[in-house]
Amino acid sequence: MEPWLIWVLAGLVLLGAELVLPGAFLLWAGLAAVGTGLVWLVAAPGFPLSVVIFVVLMAAGVAVGLRRRRAQRPAWLNTPESGLAGREGVVVSASATGLRVRIGDSDWAAQAEAGGLRAGDTVRVVGVEGTVLRVRAAA
Repeated sequence: MEPWLIWVLAGLVLLGAELVLPGAFLLWAGLAAVGTGLVWLVAAPGFPLSVVIFVVLMAAGVAVGLRRRRAQRPAWLNTPESGLAGREGVVVSASATGLRVRIGDSDWAAQAEAGGLRAGDTVRVVGVEGTVLRVRAAA
């Protein structure tokens, strides 16, 4: 079997494994192997140089993937005080134990600045204390 075909088939197997075991690591290894096979098809660099080409292509793919992932991450991720203040939500439940407010697709424990809130009322977040939202009725 031709060496370029072995690289391409190994790359396709790794890409198939990425579908079964998603995690984005096998994606870069598979793409690097396919790329190495295509380079081998054109230039036949020999085994030691093909391993270097594979490592370089894989490192470049991982670097691009990490840069892309960092660019897509919202700046307010996992910082409730910067992402939730000023947002509006709906009171899901109001009981003696406290309020639960839904903002987006998440429910949060809340504390009202002024009483009288019932389930279904619209509220605005005015602050965050730990994981508890300070809310007031939306005007």
